[in-house]
Amino acid sequence: MRVHLGALAGAAALTGALSFVLLAAAICTDFWYIIDTERLERSGPGAEDRLGAANRSQPEPLSSHSGLWRTCRVHSPCTPLMNPFWLENVTVSESSRQLLTMVTLAGISIYIAYSAVAFREALCLLEEKALLDEVDIHFGWSLALGWISFITELLTGVTFLAAARELSLRRRQDQDI
Repeated sequence: MRVHLGALAGAAALTGALSFVLLAAAICTDFWYIIDTERLERSGPGAEDRLGAANRSQPEPLSSHSGLWRTCRVHSPCTPLMNPFWLENVTVSESSRQLLTMVTLAGISIYIAYSAVAFREALCLLEEKALLDEVDIHFGWSLALGWISFITELLTGVTFLAAARELSLRRRQDQDI
């Protein structure tokens, strides 16, 4: 089966553009890591008092979502984290930025998974197992976009390799004639 070089080039361009858009969306959004404590706050001690007494001050919700550059709480402004690309004296090449982004993606995934396991273990050690059922800790859709971007980047590379092979085969055929 012969593949057209134009189709391979179009597929490479499409997957490359898709990868870029998904990575940009993942990097710019703040839903990499989500902590949801809504059930804990509803069913916690004194929940009936908080609902019945409007004059009492309610504690600040603990739910939050985090991205690469900031952490956001429910009713508070987002807290910025350090952005390594904003430093004035740092010059980073584009290839180094892409490598740093992929290493960051893998590192954050490992860190988040470790944090969730460490949190569960700490609760078990404190014998507060019921608390764990009330707090949801999970990855967000920003992390999923980052991984989908990585996969489409791999597809782009495979498509470029297929296009190079097809071009090489055409040159051999032209030389044989």
